[in-house]
This record gives sequence, C-alpha cells and structure tokens, in this order.
Amino acid sequence: MVVLNKKYMTLEEKILKLIYKYPNETFKAHQLARRLSLKDELDILTLQNTLKELVLTNKLSPASRKKYGVYKPPKSNHIIGVFTRLKNGSGIVKLNPPDEGNVLISANYISTALDDDIVSVAIFPVSLKETANDTETLPYEGEVVEIIKRSKKPLIGVVDKNKNIFFVIPDDSRIRRDVFIPPGKTLGARPGNKVTFVIEEWKYINHNPEGRVIEIIGKAGEIKTEIISVIHQFKLPLTFPNNVITEAENVSEEIPHRVIKERLDFRDEVCFTIDPEDAKDFDDAVSLKEINSSTYELGVHIADVSHYVKEGSKIDHEAFSRGTSVYLANDVIPMLPEVLSNGICSLVPKRDRLAFSVFITITKQGKIIDYKLAKTVINNKRRFSYEEVQEILESGAGDYADTLLIMHKLSQTLLKNRLKEGSIDFESTEVKFKFDKHGNPIQIIRKERLDAHRLVEDFMLLANKVVAEHIKAGRKSIKTPFIYRIHDRPDPDKIKELADFVSQFGYTLDKGDGMTSKKLQKLLDSCRGKEEEAVINEIAIRSMAKAIYSEKNIGHFGLGFKHYTHFTSPIRRYPDLVVHRLLTDYLTEPASKKVKESHATINEICVQSSARERLAIEAERASIKVMQVEFMKRHVGDDFRAIISGITKFGLFIEIMDLLVEGLVHIRDLEDDYYVFDEKNYTYIGKRTKKRYRLGDKVKVQVVRVSSIDRQIDFRIID
Repeated sequence: MVVLNKKYMTLEEKILKLIYKYPNETFKAHQLARRLSLKDELDILTLQNTLKELVLTNKLSPASRKKYGVYKPPKSNHIIGVFTRLKNGSGIVKLNPPDEGNVLISANYISTALDDDIVSVAIFPVSLKETANDTETLPYEGEVVEIIKRSKKPLIGVVDKNKNIFFVIPDDSRIRRDVFIPPGKTLGARPGNKVTFVIEEWKYINHNPEGRVIEIIGKAGEIKTEIISVIHQFKLPLTFPNNVITEAENVSEEIPHRVIKERLDFRDEVCFTIDPEDAKDFDDAVSLKEINSSTYELGVHIADVSHYVKEGSKIDHEAFSRGTSVYLANDVIPMLPEVLSNGICSLVPKRDRLAFSVFITITKQGKIIDYKLAKTVINNKRRFSYEEVQEILESGAGDYADTLLIMHKLSQTLLKNRLKEGSIDFESTEVKFKFDKHGNPIQIIRKERLDAHRLVEDFMLLANKVVAEHIKAGRKSIKTPFIYRIHDRPDPDKIKELADFVSQFGYTLDKGDGMTSKKLQKLLDSCRGKEEEAVINEIAIRSMAKAIYSEKNIGHFGLGFKHYTHFTSPIRRYPDLVVHRLLTDYLTEPASKKVKESHATINEICVQSSARERLAIEAERASIKVMQVEFMKRHVGDDFRAIISGITKFGLFIEIMDLLVEGLVHIRDLEDDYYVFDEKNYTYIGKRTKKRYRLGDKVKVQVVRVSSIDRQIDFRIID
C-alpha cells in the first residue's frame, strides 16, 4: 500500500491525512479550508481543484451536498474493470458500474493483462494496522485473476523468424515476451519488417502470446517507418474521416457582406504576422498605433476559427478528439483539415480574413489603460519570419521597421515588468533539423531564442492575460463557465531536491515562507551564462507542476499571473477555439441559458485537452529522437564534449550540448572502479578512487552504439 510521506506534505497529502483521521465523517470544502488554515483566495481555489482531482483518482469519495469522505471500497473482493498499464510497469483497473474508482495493480500481479482488456480483479485485504489513524493507505490494490475480454488494440513490433516460426518482438518493453504469429496470420510480413499486430490469445504469463499481423509499416530502422511507428505508438490520426473532409471542403472562403457589416473593419490598417520560416498556418497577427507621445494601441488579432467551425459539427467533433495539432520533427498532424488550417482560417498575407481581436491601450511603461474585444475583418499586410524581424531589429531598416522597433521596446518593457511581478523565464532549448532531398537529417540546429520570438511571445501572453481578466472582472455576479490555463505551485519535496542539487554548485534556493516564482527566478538569474545553467534550468523545470486546462482558476505559478487563458491559437489548440465561442456568447448574450448549462461540457473539454496535449508532447519528443538517432548513425566512433544530464542506478544520461542529443553510459561500461550511486546528490562515487560523476559535470564521450529500432544511443566516457 502507498504510505504518505509525513515530513514534506503536499496539499493533497494534508487533505488525505485529515480526512483519513476521521474515516466516518464527511467534510465540505470550506470546513477543510478552515482546518487546514487556508485563507488566501488562491489557496481556496487550489483546495477545490485538488478535491476534484482526488475524487477523479479514487482517493476520496464525494458525499451528498458536496461533502468529501474516505474512499469506500467495493462490496465484493472480486470486481470487473478496464485495465491500463502505466509507464513504470504497474497498472490501474478502472472499475465498471455499479462499482466506482480505480484499483492499483503492481507489476507482479498484472498477469497477461494488456491495455483496454476487460479483467476480473481480486482486491487485497487491508490490515487494521494499515487503516490506523496515524497511517494513510491509498488507494486499494489488487491482482488480475482473469482476462474476461481481450482488447483488439493494435501494438507495434518487429517481425523475426526462427527456422519456420514467425514471431514479433514488441516495441513496448513492458510486454516481455515475443508474440508467436501462426501460419496464415503474417500478412506476408518478412523478418525486419515493422508491423502493427494484435494479441489474440495469451493464457499463461510464462508462455508466449499468440497474435496476428494487421498492417506492415515498413522496414524497421528506416526514417519513414520509424516516424509512422511514432504515429501508431501514440495512436495519432493519419487522415481525417471522409465526412469531415467533405464538410470542410464545403466551407466557403468568400466573406459575405453582411458578416463584414457586423464587424469592425480593420482591413485598411497595418497588421502583420511573425512566424517560423516554414510555418503554413498563421493564427495570430499584431498591429500598433501611436495614440499620443506616451500611449499606444496594441492590437492582437487571432484567426476567428469559431466562425467556421461550429459547435456540434463533424469538424468540431474531430477537433475535440484530436485536441491539438502535433508537430513532429518532419511533419505536422493538424487539428483541423488543411483547407481550413492552412487556407480559409489562416491569416495569410494580402487576403481578407475574419479575426477576433484584442485592442489594448498601453503606455510606454507597459501600463494597461483600457482594452476592447471585437470581432474584426483584417488584411495581413506582410508575412514575416522571425529571422527577418530579427534582422530589422538589429539593422533598424526594412519593411515596417519603425513599427517593429517600437514593438520591440514595448515587448522588452512587458518582459521586464512580468519578471518583476514574479514570472519565471526558463531558457529551455529546442532543436530543428536540416534535411537532404531524401528526408534524411543532415544537420541538427539549436533553435536560438531571438528578440523577435520574445516580441510575439509577450504580446500573446498579454492578450491571454487580458482575456482571462476580462472574464474575471465582468462576471462576478454569476458563475461563468470558462477555460483557464492553470499552473499549480510546485511540490515541496521536489523543491527541496532542487535546493539540495543547486547547493552543490554554490547556489542557494530560499525555501522559507513558501516557494514563490520570484525565488526561482532569482536562482535562474544567478546561474545565467554559467556552464551549469542548462542543467539547473532542466532540473528546475522538472520540479515544476504541469500546466493544464481547468474551469477552476487557481492562477499560473510560472507566469506569476492570477488570471490566464489560451486565446491565441485556435487553429492548433481546441481550448482556444472554445474560449472564442464562450467570449462570443458573453459579448452577445451574457446570461444565456446555454452559458449557464455548459459547466459539465467545459470540464470534459479541459480534461480531454490536457490529456491530448501531454500525448502530443510525448509524440513530438519521440519523433525528434528518431531524427537524432538517424543523424548519429554516421558518428559512431566519434568523440564529443558533453554534459551529464541525468543519473540513475543503471547509468549516466549524457547530452551532447551542441546537438542536444542524449544517450546513455551504462554502469557496466564504467570499468575503472566500483561505483556507488548517491541518489540524493545525483552522484556516482568510485569506491576505490573516490572519483565522482555528478549531474552537470562536463565529460568527453565516444559514440559506441546507435540503434534506430530501439531509438537508443550508447556512449562511453573517454577522459
């Protein structure tokens, strides 16, 4: 059972400790707030959001009238649910009605269960000692005792052959047995082919499962095959359904005169887009007009996707399902069909386009005097790349140079003010690839964060903040359904680990009186420009909570904003599209019945969009790894200067700094001594020589092995 840590308790742990101390009582949120001495508005909102998560994860049971109590187990020890395997090898069974909640299944008790199998579970009995007041045990654990219905969910693997027997080696290392493919079920696949397959029978854990090939992807190890494997691995859609394509193709690009009359006509004013050089969809444009010597009107104009993608349409259902566009290393899987994302909705240059605009009256010092939200018609006068704008900022010459130079000064002021108010400015690094005509990566390039990037970034942050504050300020009398982008405070345990880690480099992270974003920014400022900056940034990012979408606004810790949303990218993010719809409702009919009844829908959108965002990030990282591995194939035997980016009990993670390529030095390859793993201090210590390998240390390594199929790079330390 899971025992809570008493020394550094999160809010979740404090709630559970209190409620499990009184197992026969229930509590309302305000009662818990009083007992936990939570008085600040942000703390109350965090409590409410945490309670909701505890109910969703089956750690608490909701009682009548919004009261919360101890989770009650099912009445029977044998129950049925749907199995999901976790990354660490354990699993969760989501119980079928009338039972509710989840049961944890440790790796040793999974049997042959696979994702989406319907299984029967025996729940382990809970001892009296474990339920004593001084120990909290959550949630219930059990054992898979029967596979009731095997899932037909496709898996991925590589075909091999031993004599006349075909089998598939699964890509998923958690499936620890090869899958036998009987004659007639190979679909003609040959050894070395990567395929999708299903497991049709697997009775005993110590026997090999039996399956059937359902699709041949290509030759394992080839770039195209491995990228398609990533798409299959994360179950991303390769195409749009025919009915969605048909509906999109029936959308007219022509803007009716009556629509223009209903909007603010901004077509004669100068606005332009600033995007990556290879961008194809443009969902934001900016403008700037001088009102007087000290005041400007900043315009942020966002593609009005909501005008074309109507709620409940086939396109809308597909966009909700996808949640976000996925940007792979060499391609994009869009949220909307291309005719919309790259055409009708996109703010392409020299074409009239519908937009949802935020006009902000702002002083040179960055103080907001007034703002206005308006449906508009715009005409993008110039499509800039970031590099073009950067050149203008540095030279002072070029198209719309005067406007861009003023925008640059204003953005610098906004950044300065934002940091002063508590925003954290992480210097995360990204890569892009240069390809040959065959699609092979021939160069890895670190993306440089230019002033042009910051210009757009700070204008978009400001627009998102203004929209969220507009909802908060104007809707105090009723509970307004809305989507916020929230970022919770970091876990105290992780902050302690971060403080312990940076102390090795001579830095101090003040943990007194609670962690604030200003304290973290002070740490990042102190190491800026130093050799250890990148690794400290990385560890600091890992210590942060994940930003998510939520109807409950608890603020954004990382940005230091009390109110924040996502409004600026409706072509590629579903929550932004919904925010546009909600704003339209509130602008036209503030107290509509539709608005009052949309809370449940908004919560569903937040949960779905947050999950799809996490999956997209993982898929993008996997595609980048494919390209990095392919690039490193030609560098086996070469030496590189690198940094130790991670330490585990099985080896050292090494990152080549110039290329951001990460690989592993296995502990078995450290042959000069017997090394002890000091987990607390992220250090290997030689037993005899006392030689240390520490997180953040610079090392020289040689590439010894590269595997496209495993997507792994192995190094050995050579100095």
